[in-house]
Amino acid sequence: MPLMEYADQEFESRTFKNVDFNGQDLSKASFTDCIFENCNLSNVKINGTRFQNVNFKNCKILGVNFSECNTLLLKLGFEECLISNAIFSDINLKNTMFLHCKVNDCDFINTDLTKSSFEGSNLKGSNFQNTNLNFASFKDAKEYFINPNQNNLKKAKFSLPEAISLLQVFDIDIV
Repeated sequence: MPLMEYADQEFESRTFKNVDFNGQDLSKASFTDCIFENCNLSNVKINGTRFQNVNFKNCKILGVNFSECNTLLLKLGFEECLISNAIFSDINLKNTMFLHCKVNDCDFINTDLTKSSFEGSNLKGSNFQNTNLNFASFKDAKEYFINPNQNNLKKAKFSLPEAISLLQVFDIDIV
């Protein structure tokens, strides 16, 4: 079966199920109101790609640089995904859901995550720096390290006992 060409293509209201996009070039493609379910999106190229109201469910997303996509009308959602070594820096991801995901070793530098949710997610090794996390939810999230001195956390929600990790930067002992 030949590989489908995705670069420069437009997809609207499509569901991609069990598709292996590993290493595919999706540059300058447009995805509007699409769902990716049980897909492998590892190492895809998304230079100038438009994601408008796109949801990823139970997908594997490794090494993807989302800061290279077209950020005009960018709206993403992730549920039960494995997201690793991805870059979400310098983009607006307000109201983005990362629900019950493994978000490991990802960069969120200069990212606006206002009102976003990482509920039930594991954030091991992910880097939050100069990030707007106002009103974000980390309810039941695990293994995050967020420096309160380098990020905006107004009205953000955290669950115990993991919320204690917010104090690590202060080099104090909690007994």
